[in-house]
Amino acid sequence: MFNKNIKLVIAALLVITAVWQFTEGNIGNGIFLLLITALVVLLYFKNEYILLAFLKLRKQDFEGATQILNKIKNPETALVRKQQGYYNYLNGLMLSQTNLNAAEKYLKKAIELGLNMDQDLAMAKLNLAGIAMTKNKKMEAEKLLAEAKKLDKQGMLKDQITMMKAQLKKGPQVQQRRY
Repeated sequence: MFNKNIKLVIAALLVITAVWQFTEGNIGNGIFLLLITALVVLLYFKNEYILLAFLKLRKQDFEGATQILNKIKNPETALVRKQQGYYNYLNGLMLSQTNLNAAEKYLKKAIELGLNMDQDLAMAKLNLAGIAMTKNKKMEAEKLLAEAKKLDKQGMLKDQITMMKAQLKKGPQVQQRRY
């Protein structure tokens, strides 16, 4: 992975080379170099490791996604702001299986940095609501569920939201001991 600034320098050099090829009469070479430039610019806005981690996560390969995300060194300097949001979002989703406190930290940071899609933001808030429920923070969980419902415009999380609302209404379950 290249640093975001190096990607911009590479893109600029490719554009300069493409213009030179056009002036030399090598139109095909210039077009090819512009296509490569488009790929480099795309990878500036969509980090390759984050895309690979999404693919691993889609296959439910949490270990593989974690290994790919761990390859990103210094995400604050190597990634643009939205990519940092998705980096934290993915880490939060994976840690929500094992470490709720760390997952909460990552998901809050992802919301703070911002996510491109409302669906991803809704999923982050839904996970935070689940974490708040396990910590018996009913008011916070209700607020996060309402925000997640508002953001879920396609209704993809409708079932999960209604299930969590039902669990909130039940309240904490107290088990009775039988002697």
